[in-house]
Amino acid sequence: MKMTQQEALFTYCLRRGDDNLILSHRLSEWCGHGPQLEEDIALTNRALDLIGQARNYLQYAGEVEGKGRSEDDLAYMRKERDFVNVKLVELHNGDYAFTMARNFLYDAWHLPLQQALMKSADAQLAAIAGKAVKEITYQLKTSADWMIRFGDGTEESHRRAQTALDALWTCTGELFATDEVEAIFVKAGIVPAMAPIKAAFDTKVDAVLTEATLKRPADGFMMSGGREGKHTEHLGFLLAEMQYLQRAYPGATW
Repeated sequence: MKMTQQEALFTYCLRRGDDNLILSHRLSEWCGHGPQLEEDIALTNRALDLIGQARNYLQYAGEVEGKGRSEDDLAYMRKERDFVNVKLVELHNGDYAFTMARNFLYDAWHLPLQQALMKSADAQLAAIAGKAVKEITYQLKTSADWMIRFGDGTEESHRRAQTALDALWTCTGELFATDEVEAIFVKAGIVPAMAPIKAAFDTKVDAVLTEATLKRPADGFMMSGGREGKHTEHLGFLLAEMQYLQRAYPGATW
C-alpha cells in the first residue's frame, strides 16, 4: 500500500530524531570517562546538543502523527523494531578513536543535510535545521580536528584511527540510502536529494583524511536495515538502559 504524505513526513521526522537521540545516548556514556576533563565535558555538551535536536524532530513527528504522542512517548515507549536510526549511531563506543571517527563520519553527513533542510518548503523542518546548523558546524570542526590529531599523531594513534575508520565505513552507505519516504518529498522541495549530500560528504572526508594521513576505506559491502527497524544487537541493550525509568514508572512526572 502506498504511503501517505502524512505517514512519510512522520517517518522522516522519526529518522532524523532517532539518529540524534541514539547517538546522544551513546556519547552520554562517556560522561566521567573522557581522556581529559575538557574533552569529557565537550562530549557531554555534544550529547546535549543532539538530544535537543532529537526533541525538535520527535515533537514534530508527534504533531504530524496526530495520535497525541509526545517526544517523550516516542523516545521512551517505542520498541526496538520501531526505531529507524542508522546502525552507525547504535554501535558500542569502543575506544576514543572509534568514538571520534564515528562522530566525524556522522558530522560530515549531518551538516550538509541540515544545511539543505534549511531551504525546505516545510517551515517547521527549515526552522529545526536552522537552529541545528550552528551546533553541527562546531561539532564537525571538532571531530575533524580529532581525526587529524589522531591520524597525523603517533604510530599508535594513527593505527587506532585507521582501524576505527575501516570498521565504521560499512555503516556509512545507510546514511545516503533513499526510499519512498524521501521520494515523496524531494520533488516538492521539502527534503533534499541525497546525491549533493553525498558529494559534500565525500569532499569533506577526503580532505580531512588526506591531512590526517589516513586512508579512505574502499567502498564495498554496506550495512542496511536500520531505517526499516532492523538493528544490531547493540540497540536493544541501549534502549533497556535509556528507557528503564519510564517503563518502570509509566506516567511518572518530576
